[in-house]
Amino acid sequence: MQDRMGSRSFVVRGAVLAFCLLLSALPAQAQPVDNALFAQVLTQHVCDGNVDYSGLKADPSKLDAYLAQLSAVDLPSLPERERFAAYINLYNAATIKLILDHFPVPSIRDIGGLFGSPWKLPVVRTRAGTITLDALEHEILRKQFKDPRLHAAINCASKGCPPLLAEPYEAARLDEQLDRASRAFVHTPDRARLTGDTLFVSAIFDWFEADFGGADGVIAFVTRHADPALRDSLAAHGGKIKLKYLPYDWSLNGS
Repeated sequence: MQDRMGSRSFVVRGAVLAFCLLLSALPAQAQPVDNALFAQVLTQHVCDGNVDYSGLKADPSKLDAYLAQLSAVDLPSLPERERFAAYINLYNAATIKLILDHFPVPSIRDIGGLFGSPWKLPVVRTRAGTITLDALEHEILRKQFKDPRLHAAINCASKGCPPLLAEPYEAARLDEQLDRASRAFVHTPDRARLTGDTLFVSAIFDWFEADFGGADGVIAFVTRHADPALRDSLAAHGGKIKLKYLPYDWSLNGS
């Protein structure tokens, strides 16, 4: 009886050991990103889409700490929605940091020198290495997620951009935030307005028309996120709408 009990105990211990080894072999799940620091930055320094760069320049410690925190996270291993939100936040935070590093500056396009581009500077720190804003936008955000609403969420520090939300993007409410950002994007006449049968929209819709599904997709996107008055006016034309693109305001979105 004792031998049988000892044998059974040995088998149980072996099974437990095998289970532990199996767990250790599984890929580690990255911890969710803590956006508390970025939330404080945005709450304190963003109002109606405008950024208080002067105030933030005086004390950038929270923004710096948040970017350092993000650079230590294995972002590619996050679940899709958390990864999408994290990359949007990284783009926006890194863009704000780029402005602060050169502030005061009238426009983001004045950064990078005569023959350079601010979007091609290696300013975005990640765990895998430092990349450019262009790489983050075109190689990661656009390619991985294929969601046209991201163009309403990422902010290029310019008045022509969709307004910067005064809160970080979070996986648990990402769809609601992206829809809200899209509504804010097409809410003002300098980004979307109907004159006769012509829909004037932001140049962003021209630059990334393919992401929206062509001209018809642009009209559908604007219709979906427009206020009721514009939506009804578009519907009254029965789909017979011409598209034209508005000049882009590259002046700094500073308060």
